[in-house]
Formats: sequence, structure tokens, C-alpha cells
Amino acid sequence: MRSRSTGRRPRPALPVLLLLVPVLAAGCAPDAGGPAGPGSSWQGPSGPVTAEQPAASPSASPGTASPTPSASRTPPRHVFPVRAGNVAFHPTHSAYPGTDIFADCGEPVVAVTDGRILEVSRVDRFRRSGPLGPYNGGLSVSLLGDDGVRYYGSHLSAIAAGIDAGVRVRAGQQLGKVGHTGNANNVCHLHFGLSPKCTGQNDWWIRRGVVWPAPYLTSWRGKGNRGPAAEVAAWQRKHGCPKAPGTGAGGG
Repeated sequence: MRSRSTGRRPRPALPVLLLLVPVLAAGCAPDAGGPAGPGSSWQGPSGPVTAEQPAASPSASPGTASPTPSASRTPPRHVFPVRAGNVAFHPTHSAYPGTDIFADCGEPVVAVTDGRILEVSRVDRFRRSGPLGPYNGGLSVSLLGDDGVRYYGSHLSAIAAGIDAGVRVRAGQQLGKVGHTGNANNVCHLHFGLSPKCTGQNDWWIRRGVVWPAPYLTSWRGKGNRGPAAEVAAWQRKHGCPKAPGTGAGGG
């Protein structure tokens, strides 16, 4: 006689297992069809970030949402100081760093960069019998650029109306006209100098120029934007603001 336990053939468990497989799989696989729930700590692979996704996604860094101020800052614009077709300049200058830019009398002299006017001389006080240096420039304008450099132009034949100390000007704005006032030897040209703004007034021995302008003029004439701020600042760190002229008092 067969016992109850041995006489009954057991039922196969395979259908039950087949029913459980989808349930188990659904519990382990990532949800590819919608966002994870609030309590989820794992996210499946996602596609590339698009403009439709929120900017503050968990994988985004706060510093990459927009450019930093330093990245968006552009260097000051520089332009050639004489607006004329027929113009030339010497790469060197006698006695001290500076450049003479030769052009016809009356050609426009313009602001090299954005800034404000420091000094204006509307009267030609130069006399051959007088002291060399203080009045050599004749009619002149000095501009303190936003880059911290003082740009000086002299021997002008005229100063533009409204160009006075403290006035704000933009790169390319007319400041005056090429001339031969002061100690220009009756030759139409613009004396051009680069220097730091030092304390005190009428520091003509610094204002006339302390670094060579020719490399910068060459850049600006070719529509480049090479700036002299670093070189001028380095000169001032080394020399400070000399209280009296050194050798070579003549010119500019």
C-alpha cells in the first residue's frame, strides 16, 4: 500500500518561479521611464544634459552655471593716436623714451584708450631763452587711461573744445590736432609718451615718457591691442616717482 506522502506525485514548481521572475526583475532594475522617487539615492545612466533640464541638477557644479567675472572681463581697447593716412614714427627718441609721430599739421589726434583727462596746456609758453623742459611740449594733453597708464601728446596746433581736466573720453575721441608748437623745431609731429601718474603737478620729466612706445604703436597701427600697463607698472615699482629730471632734459 502506498503511503499518502509517497503515493502522490509532487507538482512542479516551475510555473510559480516563472511568475516570480518579472516581479523580482522589476524590483532591481532602474526606472528608465520616469524620475526617481524622493527617497531614491541611486540614479541610472542618463543622456546628455539639455536646455530642457533644470540648471540646478545634482551633477551640475554651482560654479559652472555662468562665466566668472574674470572670464568675461575684456582688456581696454587701444587705438593709434593719430588718425591719418600718411603717418610715420621713429622707434627711438633722443635722450629719453618717447616717440615722435610725423603727420601733416591739422590731422586729428585722438584718445588712445578710455579714460579721463589729467592735464591740458592751451598756451604755448616755450621760449628758446627759457628753461628747457617744462614748456617744451607747447600745446599738450595728458590722459589717464582706465588701464592706469598716462598717455601724453604734445606739440599740438589746437585742443578740441570740451577737452579739459577731469573730462571723461573714449578711445578714438578727438583731443586736438597735430602741430609744431613748443620745442618742435617747426616740424609737424606729435610727441607721444607713456608713463605712470605720479603725485604732484607738472612732473614733465616723467610725463614726457619713461618706456618706449614704438612696440605698442606698431600693434595699434596694425589693429592690434597690445597694452603698456604691465611695463609702465614695472617701471614705477623700480623707479618710483623721481622728484627731479635726470639726464636729457630737452625734448617733448
